[in-house]
Amino acid sequence: MKTILLALLALASPLAVLSADVSVVIEGNDQMKFNKQAFTVKSGQTVTLLLKNVGHLPKEMMGHNLVILKEGVDKMKFAAESVKAGMAAEYVGESQKEQVIAYTRLLGPGESDTITFEAPAPGKYEYICSFLGHAGIMNGVMTVTE
Repeated sequence: MKTILLALLALASPLAVLSADVSVVIEGNDQMKFNKQAFTVKSGQTVTLLLKNVGHLPKEMMGHNLVILKEGVDKMKFAAESVKAGMAAEYVGESQKEQVIAYTRLLGPGESDTITFEAPAPGKYEYICSFLGHAGIMNGVMTVTE
C-alpha cells in the first residue's frame, strides 16, 4: 500500500516525494468531509501532503482546499475572514498567510494538489477547508511530535 501511495505522489510531484520524510494523502468529498481527521509527523520532517477532491460537484459549489493553521489560530475566525478573500484568492487572503503553515490551492472535482513543508515545533495544528461554510465540519488536526 505504501508503495502505491508513493507512486501516486510521484506522479503528482516527483521532486517533492524524493525529498519528503513523510507523505500524507487526504481526500475531500461532496459531503464536506476529509477522509482523514488526524495525522502525526515529527518536528523538522519534510512533509508532502497530497489533497484530492474526489467529489463531483462543480468547484464553484463544492471546491476544497486544505489549510494548515499555525498553533493558536481560531479556525472559525480564519474561515470567516477567508470568505472575504473569496474564490479569486482560493479562500486564503493575503493578510491571512502569516497565520498559515501551508495550504493547497482550491480544487474542483477530480483535481489534486501537492504541498511540501517542514513540520513545525511539537504541538497540535488544526487544518481546515476554508471554502465558504466548510470549516465547521471539514477539519482535522496535525499532531507534531519531537
